[in-house]
Amino acid sequence: MISFQYSHLRSVTDADVQAYRDRLAQADTAIREKTGAGNDFLGWVDLPVAYDREEFARIRAAAEKIRRESDVLLVIGIGGSYLGARAVIEFLQGAYYNGKRKNTPDIYFIGNSFNGEELKNVLELCDGRDVSVNVISKSGTTTESAIAFRIVREYLSKRYTPEQMASRIYATTDKSRGALRKLAETEGYETFVIPDDVGGRFSVLTPVGLLPIACAGIDVAALLEGAAAEREALFAAGLDNDAYRYAVLRNLMLERGKKVEVFASYDPSFRFLGEWYKQLFGESEGKDKKGLFPASVVYSSDLHSLGQFVQDGSPILFETVCTLAHPASRDMNVPYEEQNADGLNYLAGEAMYRVNKKAMLGTLLAHEQGGTETLLIRYGAKDARTLGELLYFLELACAASGYLLGVNPFNQPGVEAYKKNMFALLGKPGYEEQRASLEEQLKTVQ
Repeated sequence: MISFQYSHLRSVTDADVQAYRDRLAQADTAIREKTGAGNDFLGWVDLPVAYDREEFARIRAAAEKIRRESDVLLVIGIGGSYLGARAVIEFLQGAYYNGKRKNTPDIYFIGNSFNGEELKNVLELCDGRDVSVNVISKSGTTTESAIAFRIVREYLSKRYTPEQMASRIYATTDKSRGALRKLAETEGYETFVIPDDVGGRFSVLTPVGLLPIACAGIDVAALLEGAAAEREALFAAGLDNDAYRYAVLRNLMLERGKKVEVFASYDPSFRFLGEWYKQLFGESEGKDKKGLFPASVVYSSDLHSLGQFVQDGSPILFETVCTLAHPASRDMNVPYEEQNADGLNYLAGEAMYRVNKKAMLGTLLAHEQGGTETLLIRYGAKDARTLGELLYFLELACAASGYLLGVNPFNQPGVEAYKKNMFALLGKPGYEEQRASLEEQLKTVQ
């Protein structure tokens, strides 16, 4: 199970935590009984035990077919439609997954920007190789992903017959409506369903995440088992569970004037879990002019860039360090050298895990002495089951934290503002009046 520690917070007492008891009870009721704001998006709460077994079997069968027939899998999606899957794959398989010798396809995540150069680079990597596609979109009209899918379909049409294309494209979308659902039914793509009651940033354990993850050879059953076990343990502990305690501490830090939470790890393969965390908490809490700004770092590398600010800069932040409780199964030792030109023989024979841990402890103490307070989240192993536990822990903490903050954790009204302006400036039909107004405003900045 995931464990949580806050003994390094000097400004918080047990009495401070207990003062949140009544509000926490209300948040717990809102989550368990699905009575709070955004309750129609609480399907993730029971998902690890109530997922569609038949669809899960189809996901595994499709992943096996993709692994058998394809050298490359293109995953087209943005935000929650790709961050969770990429985070899981890179955490368990490493950031250099695509360069490994393996019996699974290289996986490239596209459709998450408007950068044509990047898309062209990826398609060039596909030349001469068999390709499958997983396009992920509730509506099928999300602009970044829709453009990428149109370009990919054109690319595939030059290499495959219509029947071959249809057998290589998998659509994860709404169960009954939307542009992508209609296209999939017309063209004959196999489809998987994005549940109506699970928002994108909570969707990693739905088909949105499971199909790409399974294609990477990861045990998706173990991932769900870990999430189910964590769910059972957290709810059995009631209001005293560690996910709720983390939610309370985040809100206490905000009350004490902190504006930023730095989510830190000492494992480079954690980088995209940090990206997933930023969407999860940022999109859930950043509304009504409230919320902590979520940032992420990977130490010790970022100690040589942001470390100065964290140690000695403006006191606007606190850290949450996510760390492995036990040595990783794959590690290396520092070798002995007769000449000892670099002076490192005092570390000869030492495991890199232990060096890394001492770096973490030394940093924790230094930051504490510099006034930066730290929370600790510990996970027990680097495997699919444990990662399932961690994902569920963070999702539950996020929901509770949002309710404690007094916002709806499951909507994202601010996301639409840029889209309306972008559509108008691009000349989308129906936005003509707004376009003229925006172009007049832009005369002063161009």
